[in-house]
Amino acid sequence: MKLGLQREIVFQLGALMVSFLLVHSFYTAVVRPAAQEDLAQQAALLEAGQTPEQRSVWVVVKDFEQETCFVLMFWALSIMGYKAARNIGEQRILERELVPLAEGSKILPEDARQLARPIESMPETAQDFLLPRIMLVALQRLSTGASVQEISESVRDECETESQRLDSELSMIRYIAWAIPSIGFIGTVRGIGDALANAHEAVEGNIAGVTASLGVAFNSTFIALLISILIMFFSYQLTLHQERLVLQAQRYCDRHLLRKIKG
Repeated sequence: MKLGLQREIVFQLGALMVSFLLVHSFYTAVVRPAAQEDLAQQAALLEAGQTPEQRSVWVVVKDFEQETCFVLMFWALSIMGYKAARNIGEQRILERELVPLAEGSKILPEDARQLARPIESMPETAQDFLLPRIMLVALQRLSTGASVQEISESVRDECETESQRLDSELSMIRYIAWAIPSIGFIGTVRGIGDALANAHEAVEGNIAGVTASLGVAFNSTFIALLISILIMFFSYQLTLHQERLVLQAQRYCDRHLLRKIKG
């Protein structure tokens, strides 16, 4: 468990660095030059008395707030992808027969040690999955002479603990989903502040500075809310699959082990 947690922390830090480098490089090489070119063309059309075309997507996403939101988006998606890959590994374990028994046979307390050996011989990463852990808990309780009811309660407690752990590990995703709209609102405040600072130019008839600042305000909130919706959708999907995994592991243990214990 501790090894898996350390790997996840290292992965999260690495994913944040990679997300920042990729997004910042793309903004530096593509987004901001394209946005500056579009803004220059729009300014030229205004000076010529022509109506500029609708703003391009490069202008909408060019500011630092939007860049930060995209960094956080790819970071959150990386974390969720890591957890989804682990969830897939857990699902594959459910397809295996961890306690091979003939149909109709019963398990006695003296059989627990022998049945636990195939699980204990699994790779360390596989033993860290939920199903092998609850199976070992059940077999260890059986070896001490516990009743079926006591073993079932131990399995249920282990599954509840796992549910709480999985839920707590999603706290970073929830934080990112909360932080992205907040960053968008920071861009809104900054844009409105710049617009107010240029209000004297608007009074004199030059509204270019005010409209540009208001564009920053609304674009940052618009992009942040869209990204937040996307992150929350994938977060709820991941939560659903994790909860389903815990229920499936508990049912697996009940069907393949608890029902075969001789009472």
